Amino acid sequence: MTRIMIVEDDIYLKEELMMTFAKKGYRTGGISSFDAPEQEIMDFDPDLLVLDINLPGRSGFELCKWLKAHASFPILVLTARDTLEDELTALNLGADDFLVKPCHPDRLLARGARLLQNFRKVKGLILSGGLSLDTDTYKLVYKDTHVILPETEGKIMRLLMERCPSLVTRTELFDAVWGTEEFCDENILQVNIARLRKRLDALGLGKAVQNVRGQGYYLEVED
Repeated sequence: MTRIMIVEDDIYLKEELMMTFAKKGYRTGGISSFDAPEQEIMDFDPDLLVLDINLPGRSGFELCKWLKAHASFPILVLTARDTLEDELTALNLGADDFLVKPCHPDRLLARGARLLQNFRKVKGLILSGGLSLDTDTYKLVYKDTHVILPETEGKIMRLLMERCPSLVTRTELFDAVWGTEEFCDENILQVNIARLRKRLDALGLGKAVQNVRGQGYYLEVED
């Protein structure tokens, strides 16, 4: 599930913003303390951060700069500060978008969705059946849990997700994962499929990889 974190010191506005995103199916979180916001944000591991500038203890500008040096998620600045200087400062520090509040919920949702879509393309994420696979790290996410797949299993999972729900033949898997079928036997594929199923079981998806005897495999996951 896509995670949105709200960094806003106004409790009522924070709850309102969280509700706005939650109604669209996002998992939301908000900062509970501004003593060490960096750690709380990194622990939540958001896909998008909505950041105010006027924060207790430290400036949102400083937090934006720090996060851009240590994380890879997009940052949408949402602030009452409406000067061109503030907008340029935020963008120069790495913010990916800038909105002035009060902001219509539909505009906020649209900007957030655009940033999420753009960053998925940049990060090489594959989305299929409620699953998300980072093709660089082979981090596989389902709902609120994740596993890191070894390269071989990651390549198998990538092809299954790209072709979901269609069947992927054994020949296609051999070519995509090992580059050839000529020097591979059936056992190596079966062993890696078994390992992949075991890792998927940790996500509650032990039956996600289905076998068509003598043909290949396909992925079956509910959104």
